[in-house]
Amino acid sequence: MSAAIERTDVLVIGSGFGGAIAAYHLAAGGAKVTVLERGPWLESKDFEHDYKLGSSYTRIFDFVVGDGMSVLGGNCVGGGSVVYFAAMPRAPRFVFDRRGSIGRRMWPGSISRDTLDPWYDRVEESLSVSRQGWSDASYAGGLWAAACHRAGRTANPLAAAIDNAKCVNCNFMMAGCRFEAKQSLTANYLPAAVAHGAEIRPLHEVQYLTRTAEGGYRVHYTIVHDEDYRLQNGSGVIEAKIVVMAAGAGATPVILQRSEAHLGRMPHAVGRYFSGNGERLNTAVLNEDKVAELLGLSRGEGLPPYGANAIGKGPTVASWDRLDGSLPEYSRYSLEQLYFPPGLGTILAQAPDATGPTWFGREKKEILRNWKSWLTIFSMTEDDNEGVFGPPPATGNAHRISQQMLGRGNLTYRPTENTWRGWRQSDADVKEILEKDGLAKVMPWTNDLVGAYTVHPLASCRMGDDPHTSALDDRNELRGHPGIFVTDGSAVPCALTVNPAMTIAAIAERAIPGIVASARLRGVAVTYGAPAPNGRTGGRKGVLPLLRREQPARA
Repeated sequence: MSAAIERTDVLVIGSGFGGAIAAYHLAAGGAKVTVLERGPWLESKDFEHDYKLGSSYTRIFDFVVGDGMSVLGGNCVGGGSVVYFAAMPRAPRFVFDRRGSIGRRMWPGSISRDTLDPWYDRVEESLSVSRQGWSDASYAGGLWAAACHRAGRTANPLAAAIDNAKCVNCNFMMAGCRFEAKQSLTANYLPAAVAHGAEIRPLHEVQYLTRTAEGGYRVHYTIVHDEDYRLQNGSGVIEAKIVVMAAGAGATPVILQRSEAHLGRMPHAVGRYFSGNGERLNTAVLNEDKVAELLGLSRGEGLPPYGANAIGKGPTVASWDRLDGSLPEYSRYSLEQLYFPPGLGTILAQAPDATGPTWFGREKKEILRNWKSWLTIFSMTEDDNEGVFGPPPATGNAHRISQQMLGRGNLTYRPTENTWRGWRQSDADVKEILEKDGLAKVMPWTNDLVGAYTVHPLASCRMGDDPHTSALDDRNELRGHPGIFVTDGSAVPCALTVNPAMTIAAIAERAIPGIVASARLRGVAVTYGAPAPNGRTGGRKGVLPLLRREQPARA
């Protein structure tokens, strides 16, 4: 006998930026909110400082290998915010006028840098985002800045959601912050949502949606085993008047594709136009003698002047010389220093000047001995939204291969010449900066093993004005399916040339008034107007003029 169907006002799928922000505001406004998260719920004390299989590292990540593109994302309560490096730049102004492969503006006409800035302000207030100073830069960031300066380029400290007073430079940010220095959503929006009555259920993986006779939705889920994610511990159904999809750009379209048999035809753009944020990685092997001679850097006490790749935060310094709106599309990008942990980065790094294989073999073994002298540069370029999701797997977002972390997905990605142009140009820039006068040897990561790769998947259910090339309207509502909203990275129309967390969060904040209005039409007693999770109200003032201007016309 099946269990009774549960009921809630708002069902949120996923607990990353898109899900946590929606859960907080709707719960604070008086709605009954339930959040289903497929990953575990870890506290700060649970984050382990190692990369062993079965540790927190493999429990909170989801690595899905597709055909030509692999995606690394969060798999835990807090989603990508638990594993991100907390870099929070705003998207450049030109991004919102991008035309891409469709030959016309991709973003909705109602969204520009100017109209999004008040929502950026709200996120900045809620997550205590601040511009870092040079004293906050890591060893790797400082070296990258010095190399850029010597090559005639500029570099800037990044805005970040980090409390530097708590940061101990352990460099395990990507495996979760046990010192609570990083502003993960588990430190703000999610506890605030719970305080207002929201219920968060970890290890609940949504499979598909069906429709109720009253116009609401039934969300069908399975319960994931807490150690072996390939196993299930039961299933259930929750009925909701509003559904907020925030499972991530690699999972939201898959759930919607699987739901098509029950809900009816999905918009053409569901599972199409995927963007990897144009991401590309290069590894430089630094010549320590040249670091001292050319950059004048020294640590004293007989230590190598750099030799510290494993010390410090993630990205702290970026070069934005190519973020110039007057440049042609596909030639604009940022170059950001970061530290990628052992494992994937070690495997995919190539050996410069190798006479044989570049990503394995004798020369590769030699550069592995010099891992403390590695510097990784992260390029975020403009790609062509060429990713397409095939038929969904029977369950989940991918066929799970291992007990945790690894899966095989249905995403196909064939980089166009436009995308390759940006990659080649950014590769050449990194090489020019770091190989000047023999400072380092540089090679991009190989695409031979897992295709292209991204840690910032976007645009697989993107918003826009054209119903053929966008799955969502400008209020984040799924076309043809009223009451379903998408607020995660899949709603972002295109690559941003910078880290996307700030923009994903701002778009989610912007979507809330429309979700509240839709919920009220469906009989949910909910209001809009909660302060930031930390109680601050300054950001509310900035969006009030927008609400007065936009909301009446959409009622």
